[in-house]
Amino acid sequence: MLAALIGGTVFLRPDNINPLIDTSIAHRGSLMSRARVSVDAVKIAPASGRGTINNLVIGNPAGFKSAYAIKADRIDLEIDLASLNHDVVVVHFLVIDGPEVLYQQGDAMTNFDAIQKNILSYLGGIESGMGVQGKKLIVEELTIYNARAQASAAFMNNKNVSVALPDISLKNIGKAKGGVTPGELGQEVFGALNAKLSTAANFDRLKMSSDQRLDKAGQGTAM
Repeated sequence: MLAALIGGTVFLRPDNINPLIDTSIAHRGSLMSRARVSVDAVKIAPASGRGTINNLVIGNPAGFKSAYAIKADRIDLEIDLASLNHDVVVVHFLVIDGPEVLYQQGDAMTNFDAIQKNILSYLGGIESGMGVQGKKLIVEELTIYNARAQASAAFMNNKNVSVALPDISLKNIGKAKGGVTPGELGQEVFGALNAKLSTAANFDRLKMSSDQRLDKAGQGTAM
């Protein structure tokens, strides 16, 4: 997931970062989100720390029918390679252009609510000594833009409706507190996404609109 792709670098040396980071993304991301996480290719230059992560897919937790929560064809990032030798790893930027986002209302919560809840549970395991915390992170700039978002719910017959998702820009994540764990970073990123999605795709408003259309259709049939 978004946090794991960074957190996966903290145990790696610059010269072996590409062969191992994709496995770390899938493993840690899946642990945090309790959803299948996959990535096709990682290319980070060992001299500059700049690179790309291709075809990141974050699936859904159990109970949700949509194919995934987020799919990003390309993620650009730059890591401060010197910081890999310290307790806090610095990521200069992380840019996600044009991700596909599927926002689904379940029986009790949305898929993004469920992922946030699972990350919180993961963090609780770390605090109780059951998880692996690793190094901390500072992300100087994280940007998500041109997202193609769709929403679905049972009252919509699980059909996808396009929604306008504003761009997201987060700066200096973890800087004020001397770094955050990958789980804390994931919580912040998914929290920002969830806040934008819940406003852009208000399911109460969508249900009211759907009910009104059904009422009008029923009135037309009765006439």
